[in-house]
Amino acid sequence: MDTSIMDTNTETTVNKEEEQYLNLIKEILDRGTWEDGRNGRTKSIFGHSMRFSLANGKIPILTTKKTAWKTCLKELLWFIRGETDNKLLQDQGVHIWDGNSTRKFLDSRGLTHYDVGELGPIYGYQWRKFNAPYVTKAEQHIAEQFVGGEEAYNNHFSKNNKKGVDQLQKIIDALKDPNQRTSRRLVMTAWNPEQLSEMALPPCHILCQFNVHDGNKLSCAMYQRSCDFFLGSCFNIASYSFLTHLLAKHCGLETHEFIYFMGNVHLYENAIDAAELQMSRKPFEFPTLSIKQVRENINDYQVEDFVIENYQSHDAIKVAMIA
Repeated sequence: MDTSIMDTNTETTVNKEEEQYLNLIKEILDRGTWEDGRNGRTKSIFGHSMRFSLANGKIPILTTKKTAWKTCLKELLWFIRGETDNKLLQDQGVHIWDGNSTRKFLDSRGLTHYDVGELGPIYGYQWRKFNAPYVTKAEQHIAEQFVGGEEAYNNHFSKNNKKGVDQLQKIIDALKDPNQRTSRRLVMTAWNPEQLSEMALPPCHILCQFNVHDGNKLSCAMYQRSCDFFLGSCFNIASYSFLTHLLAKHCGLETHEFIYFMGNVHLYENAIDAAELQMSRKPFEFPTLSIKQVRENINDYQVEDFVIENYQSHDAIKVAMIA
């Protein structure tokens, strides 16, 4: 046998984009500082960024631990519809927000007038009704019984009928318009200082900007003030990549890139061993996403519309979330 041609195809393809994530784990472990925070001890650094290609249907769902992408997608669609009731997620088997919607946690935030499961004007509310007065479940129930309905109730109790700003729809309208889609003002924010005290949890991923270049290539940049790098960031990367793919499909564009900017990037003390295990694993290639159809309204997309292909991963690594 001619051994001169052996081993020419043995080089394994490396997922350099996921290696960014693993390298950042190492950086946190190597040079991060220990800090005592609101809800526990973390090892952290401040300021980092990563880039992920979304071209040709690629979607960065991490492979060095199994990522529950359907759970992530269900939460995103809940955001898109402007929902704030955790029960709607629980009914779908999603428990991301359970720790932040208990009676004890809500009371610790001074939200004693909220029902269990009520989260206040969080992400989706700000995306779809920025700064509209928040009406609690209890108030909504009273309004439904009030003579003259919700409008009369609001007027009677000095709750104006300001509907807020539908930031997401404004971005969709601009992306569909060739004369507007290259705007540098396609920004959506969840950080509303006026309503932070009404939120069960102030937003961690606080701002995103969409950008179209070369005629039809859509990218998204997101800034996150606080990054639970083991449990949270894998979801944040997937979620905003899903959102970018969805907006591209809905608005007749192509996806290009997701850029992830991070402020305080940290590992909780209980996640250190798990992070070291993940860092030891070799990533697989990212899967691809296709969306079956274009629906008339952004609110109408369902989990079943999203098809993930060729997702190969290592086993899940369980770590308890700290609310």
